[in-house]
Amino acid sequence: MSVTFADIQAAAERIRGHVDRTPTRYSRKLSELTGAEVWLKFENLHYTSSFKERGACNRLSQMTADERKRGVVAASAGNHASALAYHGSRLGIPVTIVMPEGTPFVKIEKTERYGGKVVIHGLDFTEATNHAKALQAEHDYIFVSAFDDEGIVTGQGTCGLEFLEDAPELDALIIPIGGGGLIAGSAIAAKALKPDIRIFGVEAAMYPSFTARRAGQPPKCGGQTIAEGIAIKAVGEIPFALGDPLIEDVMVVDEPDFEQAVAFYATIEKTVVEGAGAGGLAALLRYPERFRGMKVGLVVCGGNIDPRILAVVLNRELVREHRLVTFRIIGDDRPGMMAGMTAVIGRRGGNIIDIHHNRLALDVPVKGAEYDIQVETRDDEHAQQIARALEEKGYVLKRD
Repeated sequence: MSVTFADIQAAAERIRGHVDRTPTRYSRKLSELTGAEVWLKFENLHYTSSFKERGACNRLSQMTADERKRGVVAASAGNHASALAYHGSRLGIPVTIVMPEGTPFVKIEKTERYGGKVVIHGLDFTEATNHAKALQAEHDYIFVSAFDDEGIVTGQGTCGLEFLEDAPELDALIIPIGGGGLIAGSAIAAKALKPDIRIFGVEAAMYPSFTARRAGQPPKCGGQTIAEGIAIKAVGEIPFALGDPLIEDVMVVDEPDFEQAVAFYATIEKTVVEGAGAGGLAALLRYPERFRGMKVGLVVCGGNIDPRILAVVLNRELVREHRLVTFRIIGDDRPGMMAGMTAVIGRRGGNIIDIHHNRLALDVPVKGAEYDIQVETRDDEHAQQIARALEEKGYVLKRD
């Protein structure tokens, strides 16, 4: 197997005019927050909101007339699916996509809207892939892997090519790893343009397949991650062989890291990013000392997040920052209790969001009640001021 810089340059010409050249921008706010000089490559701004368009367009454009007539089949959690469906429709190639159960509806709907036929099968990506290969044998389709394909890897490498052309001063790239196509292709391109650039990968703690492969251990993968786009149980053979010699280290990050990064992109950069797409920032926030003072490029590789999940993430971040606090108060169940509590909170500038009045809590006297009052506050200190004010008025706060 071989993917060269010349192959990636040819792919860049092949997809020119069919795939957007996404912007590269310096983030002053994220730089101040992390201590690194942070540059962002906004791959979430593609037409299908993911870098996957690069590989899909390149691979489909290289198919023969006979292969195009037979059509393609693939397994995907969503972004590869959307990209194949969109460019397949554009090129007149029938596309069938097998998606695992639990795939976000936004990704299913997009794939169908772009002209792809969606088949839901399997509990995870592995089972979906096995079913896609069964359909390949049954219908004589061309199977197009989301990552384990030289044409896909070559197309994804155009992301690294553009990044280094637009920000040649970068010291390092941090790129999320699922199957490995993006990091492998981008590393080849980046190293060709700047041999001393450092390449770092990011994996979800629930799916550390590249890390396990490097250690010569079987991967221990499973669970529901917000980074479903990189929830791959086995990194691709081709991407691993190409990328492993070029990647300095792979950082494993946890769910709260991904959540915080998604929230920061929304609140700081004013851009919508899915869990996997926020992986680079998640790693930078988790390990800031490793990159302090360096010029770091983050590939914001996708923006297809379920709106409901995004809303939950943003609210959970408010809880972490103590800007959304629930005060649990144990008190008598008598007229005027609720009015007294809310008056204290209001005088201290708290904005009451919700109140739950529980008379059936068994650790409360039968003539008492448990009051959960959810309050919007400015910060942790403001929340503490409200708590002290309630206690000074004689209310008993139940603390975890």
